[in-house]
Amino acid sequence: MRYIIIGAGAVGGAVGGRLAEAGHEVVLVARGAQYAALRDGGLRLRVPEGELTHRLPVVEGPAGLGVLRADDVLVLAVKTQDTEGALDAWGPAPVEGGGTAAERLPLLCAQNGVEGQRVALRRFRQVYGVCVWLPATFVEPGLVSAAGSPLTGILHLGVYPHGTDETARRIAADLEKSRFEAPVVPDLARWQYAKLLSNLANAVEAVAGPVEGEEAVTFVERVQAEGVAVLEAAGIAYTSPEEQREVRGDKITLLPLDDAPRGGGSSWQSLTRGTGTIEADYLNGEIALLGRLHGVPTPLNDLLQRLANAYARERREAGSMPVGELVRLADEAVTAVEKQRSGDQRSGK
Repeated sequence: MRYIIIGAGAVGGAVGGRLAEAGHEVVLVARGAQYAALRDGGLRLRVPEGELTHRLPVVEGPAGLGVLRADDVLVLAVKTQDTEGALDAWGPAPVEGGGTAAERLPLLCAQNGVEGQRVALRRFRQVYGVCVWLPATFVEPGLVSAAGSPLTGILHLGVYPHGTDETARRIAADLEKSRFEAPVVPDLARWQYAKLLSNLANAVEAVAGPVEGEEAVTFVERVQAEGVAVLEAAGIAYTSPEEQREVRGDKITLLPLDDAPRGGGSSWQSLTRGTGTIEADYLNGEIALLGRLHGVPTPLNDLLQRLANAYARERREAGSMPVGELVRLADEAVTAVEKQRSGDQRSGK
């Protein structure tokens, strides 16, 4: 199979580079400065064993490949807010022997959150979800850092919305030859919703910097507790921290990388690159959506969604709000919700 990595950033670059290193055929898809850097200098993948340069085919869209092959696998690794544009471009792409990519090719959604695969299923017949556990950084065009060792990442995958099949197992086998563990599971959503809870901290890091110190850690716990309350009200199952630790164990240890840029989560990286967008609508915003659907207030995640979007839109510096100020704003938001609920109860609403 040939792997077409749509979005050769942190996750896409790490997966594509490791697949290529293991001898698999890989095409990278990128835009702007990243496309130019990959085209001119190759993919520089900085990992614990050193910096590896992979000179791989790189295109801006399906036109760069002409007719797609019947054995192509599309790996969608763009941020969720860029999903629609990617599907618009790749869904109608012709495949050898007739038909389109949306009709004939498997699409692997290697994204945070849970919305991208749902959007994809409106267009693609074969959609596979991935729970991405892959610490990687992309802030400089052409360079991706992945500090995990001995595994680069753990990628649970399965058919969306549920189940497994032979294609998933073949993809997993290729990933497991490429420094990943790739369990194929029928209940992928449980892993994805657990990952969603951990990703609620992404906006905290983007707005107020690394989650370090008691004040920041306690605040993240409050944010995640709000997420847990929402998932339980919605009846959505998720893997427990104990189950996650049992599966992941010490398979991924982060090692220092020489001259690597400061690592940060995906939202921090978006702000650092000045992209103008951020995925908070599909992380904290997913909790806000479920909260509204099931009658659970989510003032902390509402606030983080608003702040993260404002930081991205206004291109503010990542981590520039003191954590004490963020906590103060959060406490005000909680108080406002409590006052509103109290007033609603007195008025009989």
